[in-house]
Amino acid sequence: MSAVGRGASAILTTLREQRGTALSGEMLSAMLGVSRAQVWKHVGTLRKRGYEIDGEPGGGYRLGELPDRLYAEEVQYGLRTEWLARSYEHLEETDSTNRVAFDRGREGAPAGTVIVAESQTAGRGRLGRQFFSPPHQNVYTSILLRPTGTISDTPTLILGAAVAVAETVAEFVGDESAIEIKWPNDVLIRRRKTSGILMESSAEGTRIAFAVLGIGVNLNVDRGTFPDEFRPHATSLSSELGAPIDRIAFTRTLFERLETQLTLHSQGGFDAVRPRFESFFRMTGEPIGVEEIGGQRIDGIALGIAPGGALEVEIAEGPRRGEVMLVMAGDVTLAKPSQGAR
Repeated sequence: MSAVGRGASAILTTLREQRGTALSGEMLSAMLGVSRAQVWKHVGTLRKRGYEIDGEPGGGYRLGELPDRLYAEEVQYGLRTEWLARSYEHLEETDSTNRVAFDRGREGAPAGTVIVAESQTAGRGRLGRQFFSPPHQNVYTSILLRPTGTISDTPTLILGAAVAVAETVAEFVGDESAIEIKWPNDVLIRRRKTSGILMESSAEGTRIAFAVLGIGVNLNVDRGTFPDEFRPHATSLSSELGAPIDRIAFTRTLFERLETQLTLHSQGGFDAVRPRFESFFRMTGEPIGVEEIGGQRIDGIALGIAPGGALEVEIAEGPRRGEVMLVMAGDVTLAKPSQGAR
């Protein structure tokens, strides 16, 4: 189910703006230029979506509790973006939001289109890994982009997205020093993963036709319910804070931060987002392992981020010991098990 129709949306907006005041069907009919029967129908639609709307004969309608769902009419209310999330598709369940966004990309949907799901049955992370996606607890979204830069600029979009996620998590946790980006795409709280980002793209000849950024953030899932293979290394914001997170407010903030960082990237490439990325990069000087695509593993010391976004690593062992290499793609593990690294 996606957004409600215009009529139900207008009823919701009016009730929201007049919250605390009972509005009769006759008043709503006159204010919106629809029949009282249509008012009744639209109120019924909103109630089916989980909106608590009090209403008694002669007493009028009053908006009560809002549903904990990432509906367009909730996230877009007060959203301060120009192009991102203005086209919005909400799904109760899907296999993968990235798959849906890819379909929309092929269909010609505009840049900034977002797909948001309450749950995924086949959520994916980098390198084909599963992304744990229980219903109604976290954020699972994919954003369609149509980059105008060069193909070489496109891979660093994921670094800009990581900055936006890290900034949003830091805002809700209230302690930026506890937030870290593990190159290139994981956001950690106190060395435990709370978010992952997956980017996929479709090329036409020598140009990128479109790209899809898939983002998952653990908000309200109990850390103890993670599958065994994730539990030692993963967390959620609510597990860290001991209180539930407002998913709607978080998602709205995330989209605003994403638009800022992605716009900066479109104007200046990775250089434009690099200072903020490095403010969350805390791996410098640490022993790490890098599993390169193709299966080769390299152990070394993280030196920092190169101008093009690659990870600089000093090789620690073997005949290439002391050599500095640039890692363009691969899986990085932090080699400090005492910190719960992964």
